[in-house]
Amino acid sequence: MSRYVGPSCRLCRREGIKLFLKGERCYTEKCAIEKRNYPPGVHVETRGKFLEYGLRLREKQRLRRMYGLSEKQFKRFFEMAERKQGITGTNFLILLERRIDNMVFRLGFATSRKEARQLVSHSHILVNGRKVSTPSFLIKPGDEISVKHKDLPSVKNALESVVRRGIPSWIELDKDNMKGTIKLLPTRDDITMPIKEQLIVEYYSR
Repeated sequence: MSRYVGPSCRLCRREGIKLFLKGERCYTEKCAIEKRNYPPGVHVETRGKFLEYGLRLREKQRLRRMYGLSEKQFKRFFEMAERKQGITGTNFLILLERRIDNMVFRLGFATSRKEARQLVSHSHILVNGRKVSTPSFLIKPGDEISVKHKDLPSVKNALESVVRRGIPSWIELDKDNMKGTIKLLPTRDDITMPIKEQLIVEYYSR
């Protein structure tokens, strides 16, 4: 599977918002959005306005890059959301939030989703005491997520700054024991990212 290996800050500048791809750097004045809040590349000032298709495409790319998924993975989750009852856009966001790599990031065990995905892939994360190494594994209410090796420096460093990033209200964190419990699934109001999911639904429905 192909993956993006270029500069992460370039993606944030392209989308015009912080995607929090660089961990702690995103919370400092070194963040690219703070220093150069305009799209990368030459002749930026000559680019025209987006048409309807362009607006929908940008919204889709923004969310896909935020969660660090390939187009194939992203579309697969959208198709899962379409098959569920309820509002497709809301179902889609909740499914993305339920991914184990995202949950590890939300709990503060990693400073970015990319780092969280690496922890999961290297079998450092347990769900209800069992090893999980698939980043797309979906968490359910009541599941307990813990770190297998308590002496991992990256996890310790991430937890030291977890207060600045904040813990969602639907997650309970036991910082000392490096574990967290999913109290309930998030609602649309709990997902505060500046995303217009209806544009993504329209993009895939065209």
